[in-house]
Amino acid sequence: MNNNAVTEKAVSDFERFLKNEEREKATIEKYIREVRAFGRWLCGRTLEKEAVIEWKEHLQKENYASVTVNAKLSALNSFFSFMGWERLRVKFLRVQRKMFRDELKELTKEEYERLLEAARKEGNERLLILMETICSTGIRVSEVSYITVEAVKAGRAEVHLKGKIRTILLPEKLRRKLLHYVEAQGISAGEIFLTKNGTSLSRRQIWREMKALCKKADVESSKVFPHNLRHLFATSFYQIYKDIAKLADVLGHSSIETTRIYLLTTGEEHARNLEMMRLVTETESIF
Repeated sequence: MNNNAVTEKAVSDFERFLKNEEREKATIEKYIREVRAFGRWLCGRTLEKEAVIEWKEHLQKENYASVTVNAKLSALNSFFSFMGWERLRVKFLRVQRKMFRDELKELTKEEYERLLEAARKEGNERLLILMETICSTGIRVSEVSYITVEAVKAGRAEVHLKGKIRTILLPEKLRRKLLHYVEAQGISAGEIFLTKNGTSLSRRQIWREMKALCKKADVESSKVFPHNLRHLFATSFYQIYKDIAKLADVLGHSSIETTRIYLLTTGEEHARNLEMMRLVTETESIF
């Protein structure tokens, strides 16, 4: 076991393996980042199971959220399995199923509309229509590249991810806006949302541009990130259709349990619903 080490060659081989497995680009980047972080933390120490457990405890002491710790461990466990080091795998933290959504991270429709208005006033048409595209279709940020001129003309985009193909329907109003945008930008074919250099917009760049709107839109920065637009789509969709199975298909989820997380209510909403049940009488206490 002493010859086991997190070498750059091992990490590169792992990255190549993940690409061959057709894992999402964001997932690959995250896994490689976490494995390298663990390697730096080891700092030449012997790679034994005890060291991995110590890393797990270190993350907890650093006050990382349980889900974050588990995400880091997932990357490490995958690396260990790839290397044939099954004995090094560690157990995840046991996390109780969440009952409520964090109100400090929930983006409301009103706040979303203020973000759109702020982008409009800033003259950032690309960001404006990009936010509308993500929020009105429920696509992942990693799927933005599938929004092409050809897809807009057809009224639907075919997304190929995780070994699955799913069709994303584009609302008619969004189609008209996108067609007007590509005409104004002189984009005749291919991806629509590009940088000035003609490359795909990165997740980080989209995140950064959205964050820049927070102050003008009077929206807490903790609520503003691309994935929250997908959450808003999910809750809006469910309020209309009340069909979690259909929503799971639209979002591209393999498990309804994943979809359920999107539909958590806030504690305030839950308390309001309890009051509406009217199971406590209005009479004064007898004590």
